[in-house]
Amino acid sequence: MTPRFSNRSITRRRALQVGVGAGLFAVAGPQAAHHTVAQGATPGVITIPDPEAELPTDEVTFRWIDSGDLKAYFYREYFAAYQQAHPNITIQYDALPWAEITQLVPLGVRNGDAHDVFAMPPEIPAAQAVQEGWVAPLDDIIPNFAEWKAGFPLGAFQDGVHVFDGKTYTFPVTSNKRYSTLTFFNPALMESAGYNPAEDPLNWDEFRDAAKKITDAGQGQSYGLILGGKEAGPFADFVGNLARMAGRPASSTHIDWLTGEYVYGSDEYVAAVELLLALNADGSIFPGALSLGAYDARARFPTGVAGMILSGPWDIVNYQRDNPEFAFGLGSSPVAEGSDVGTGILTYEESGANLNWVFAQSPNKAIAGDMFSYIGSVDGQVAIMAATNGNLRSLFPEAARIAQETLTFDPMAATALALFEEQIRLGPMVFVRNPETAAVNNELRALTPSFGEVVQGIFSGQLSDPKAAMQDLQDRANAELDRAIKAAQDKGAQVSRDDWVFPNWDPTQDYTEAMYEAL
Repeated sequence: MTPRFSNRSITRRRALQVGVGAGLFAVAGPQAAHHTVAQGATPGVITIPDPEAELPTDEVTFRWIDSGDLKAYFYREYFAAYQQAHPNITIQYDALPWAEITQLVPLGVRNGDAHDVFAMPPEIPAAQAVQEGWVAPLDDIIPNFAEWKAGFPLGAFQDGVHVFDGKTYTFPVTSNKRYSTLTFFNPALMESAGYNPAEDPLNWDEFRDAAKKITDAGQGQSYGLILGGKEAGPFADFVGNLARMAGRPASSTHIDWLTGEYVYGSDEYVAAVELLLALNADGSIFPGALSLGAYDARARFPTGVAGMILSGPWDIVNYQRDNPEFAFGLGSSPVAEGSDVGTGILTYEESGANLNWVFAQSPNKAIAGDMFSYIGSVDGQVAIMAATNGNLRSLFPEAARIAQETLTFDPMAATALALFEEQIRLGPMVFVRNPETAAVNNELRALTPSFGEVVQGIFSGQLSDPKAAMQDLQDRANAELDRAIKAAQDKGAQVSRDDWVFPNWDPTQDYTEAMYEAL
């Protein structure tokens, strides 16, 4: 198997150099790379190290399930190399839509035949999965675990996210400094409407106007926007990201850190819902949105059926691979009237992305530990950035530096990274302020219906009053947090709702260690 993004021809060059945090790439001349990768390894090329654990010698099938997308580019290369190094191990990699993961993983756990490694279904709180014995801690699975874990950046492992009751159950594979509502557009259709989001981000009025003009001109052959609304996630992303970039300061979990309250019922969130409804009322959304999965919408977009799709950086390489003739454009998420890229700011909490979990009953934990050991190494992290053409960002500063000094990244990836650097700021993290709040995370229950399901219900007409539905969601979210805090207090945790209030938070700036100390 020859990797799609093999970097064997470029790994000794220095090109498109950038400082670790800058997110912009500028061409630089040749220079020898200085790095700390394993002896004999070539940056970006997957070299399977000798195992430090005792792996099975008989024929084994190892099963792994996740949502595919960008990370699949790395995993397919890695699994092919791993099978070549260990011919007795066959890896079954199932890259499936989240809707299928949500069905298959709980069913597999109940039946005792879940995949050896799986992505957690979005509607299942990690604390619940740990408490119910779905997953195994990594402490005794990954060789030299303490040393391996210490190699991660400070703050990479969070109580209530990766660590539960002192045991580590998962780890951040990549950074989550990104968002999922980049504007991918069809240049010809967008030009006919008179807009170019690559040069000027669309405000909400322009976004709606462009969608309607494309729809009117398309006469049933093309529409302004295609939306994969079969799953609830895209609805939550649309409303949450557009509302926050419209000036409603909130965390990625939709809490205003100045007050410690959820903001689902705020004017900006309700207005974002109304924008979605207006696009639908205009006829500007490709028909059948509620029956289209994210994969379906992405596959249809290059055929010319829509002028725009809002999605994340993972779609860059999917289009380049599956539709190389499609010269798509890329721009910022839509911003509020009077805003520009610099004023549309999102807050994120660096809990990492692409988390994997080991099935508690898996007979192949040693294989999972061996794989995780490499993925969480500098070599593995550089290989992830190489395989994804720079579209996935490493948490490891050393890995990012090596990748930037030795690999050539795709210009579209550079565009997305530049937008993320300009538009995303690190927010405060409750567990950093008070580690005992991990006990609250362990008590939290998933909201039913969830944020995405509420917006989905409004879009479908099942919920007739958007403002009332969003206010109800906000009230339920605040009540659940209060309940979880009380439950944690009853078990001895020293926590209060005040732990969720950060009066010195400025959403336009990264939240620093000095700001924690000033509280």
